[in-house]
Amino acid sequence: MTEIVFAIPVVRGKEELDRQTREEMAGARRAEYEAALKDAGITRQAVWHQQMPDGGTLAIVYIEAADPEAHQRFTSSDSEISRWFVQRMQEVHGRDVSLPPLPVEQILDFRVSD
Repeated sequence: MTEIVFAIPVVRGKEELDRQTREEMAGARRAEYEAALKDAGITRQAVWHQQMPDGGTLAIVYIEAADPEAHQRFTSSDSEISRWFVQRMQEVHGRDVSLPPLPVEQILDFRVSD
């Protein structure tokens, strides 16, 4: 299993659109969304909104997948839900999410032993 983690700013005023999009994906479009994630090799996706000191919002994205390219496969897929997702996220984040995320450097993975 591969863990993919990245943060991406939310355009001011688009936080509710992000929530609505995620609710639609987990609700009315769940079967379509789940099938597209499975096709890409993604088994889990979680998103948090973190408030920033300047009043902005940062989306923290966590993905569990079969391999490091799974998220890229989903966002570059020709499926209708993937195209819709990329368009919505372009509006939410002001960035083409079909492009690879900006580099992330893990600086700590500390585990407490039993």
